[in-house]
Amino acid sequence: MLQFVLLVSVVAGVYLLLNKTLFRRSRCRGNLPMAGKTVVITGGNGGIGKATALGLARRGARVIMGCRNQSTADAAILEIQQETGSTDVVYRRLDLASLTSVRDFAENLLKTEPRIDLLINNAGLVGDGRTEDGFGIQFGVNHLGHFMLTVLLLDKLKESPAARVITVSSMAHRWGNVDFQVLSQTRDLGTGSYSWQFFAAYCNSKLCNVLFTRELSRRLRGTSVSCFCLHPGVIRTELARNISLWQKVIVEPISRLFFLSPEEGAQTTLHCALQEGLEELSGSYFCCCGEQEPAPHAKDDKAALRLWEESERFCGLA
Repeated sequence: MLQFVLLVSVVAGVYLLLNKTLFRRSRCRGNLPMAGKTVVITGGNGGIGKATALGLARRGARVIMGCRNQSTADAAILEIQQETGSTDVVYRRLDLASLTSVRDFAENLLKTEPRIDLLINNAGLVGDGRTEDGFGIQFGVNHLGHFMLTVLLLDKLKESPAARVITVSSMAHRWGNVDFQVLSQTRDLGTGSYSWQFFAAYCNSKLCNVLFTRELSRRLRGTSVSCFCLHPGVIRTELARNISLWQKVIVEPISRLFFLSPEEGAQTTLHCALQEGLEELSGSYFCCCGEQEPAPHAKDDKAALRLWEESERFCGLA
């Protein structure tokens, strides 16, 4: 009986510890007015993207959801409209695995939208494969597509009196590495058929998000645009939809017990969008609705600059 009590105590202690650290919850307290402002969000048809879009639509923003699948986007828009009463949530087709699609999406926005106040680079995936342009799927979708989209929209963002660019990264950047020689030779940050191999590539792509934000902030000094990146928490989303069935059998029970809901996971994105006075923290990394130090190698200015230059070359923007 004593052993059982000890076991229960240990399990309860571990559960409480994890919920106070790795799976800690937070709440956005920011209240910047959004009425009359336009938000562009990638991957807003599910997970934390949909929760973010809902939160901003509820505050009166015009929300443009860049998604690949129109049917799921339409369903998400209907749900957001029903919950918020907003009639200003719209779909535009965007496939981040195609640089042609990214350019078409950006050109459409530049032609049709009089203003863009907030760009949220939210979409992401874990998986293996190649993009339409021959890049590793995680490098291409998680970093390169968002890089190109941001650069193409920068002039429009600068027309806003106080625009923000928010990129959803991950604590996984801490285990990432950018090997520029490999990137140049293979147009990828890692490949392989095993889960640990494409998870390593995912970590590398999330490091790119942090380095990109750092260099973007440097280039935006003296403008009306600030930028931030963030770890949303460990979320129950479709991010790992490409993992195998047996891995899902293991992950699913753990996720239901510990992982944050999409609504909880959207809080730090909403904080970066809505918190007053963040401009002086442009280029910073956030977690649990607060600024946090990224990994030391994520603050490498030379690596950030080289990544920017390589990304420009890959996108044909150099």
